[in-house]
Amino acid sequence: MSSQSHRIAGVDEVGRGAWWGPVVAAAVLITPAQGEQLRVLGVRDSKQLSPQGRSHLAPLIPTLALDVQIAYATPRTIDRCNIRQASLGAMARAIDRLHPRPDHCFVDGRDLLPDLEIPQTALIKGDQQEVAIAAASIIAKVWRDTLCMRLDRHYPGYGFAAHKGYGTAQHREALARFGLTPLHRRSFRPCREMRQE
Repeated sequence: MSSQSHRIAGVDEVGRGAWWGPVVAAAVLITPAQGEQLRVLGVRDSKQLSPQGRSHLAPLIPTLALDVQIAYATPRTIDRCNIRQASLGAMARAIDRLHPRPDHCFVDGRDLLPDLEIPQTALIKGDQQEVAIAAASIIAKVWRDTLCMRLDRHYPGYGFAAHKGYGTAQHREALARFGLTPLHRRSFRPCREMRQE
């Protein structure tokens, strides 16, 4: 297999630190040539892009990549097995759904994915080093943000469209005023304290 046909997967998650909603993982499968095309487009760590920049790039990535897949872990799963295991599980499921099968997988963070039968490398700040991870970070971020904005209509007053479930003053005030929703992570400290009160 030539280096240009070598299939590289990048996987990243978003929502790990949020108090509410799922943790979402995306996996992007590319060849080195496609990676160069993504770089030329401006694909980089989603945190370095504006919301408009992410929204512009997100639909372009699947048109260039071999495959893009999403997986997530629900708040109930997060509460049952902890956020670290839930995040790793979501990333592994996203990789498993890729077709064709990657030759190598780059994982954002310090942890390798459990039971993954593909060679893998964990990269701290991988979304700044590997374009496949950067592309995955954009896909995951836009997918989860869109979900939060859609669900905001079902839970008025919480501000999910603005803070996306993260721990802001607005979110804390809404918790005190309205209580927990079914999508809050009850094992997370602010939600746990709310239940105890």
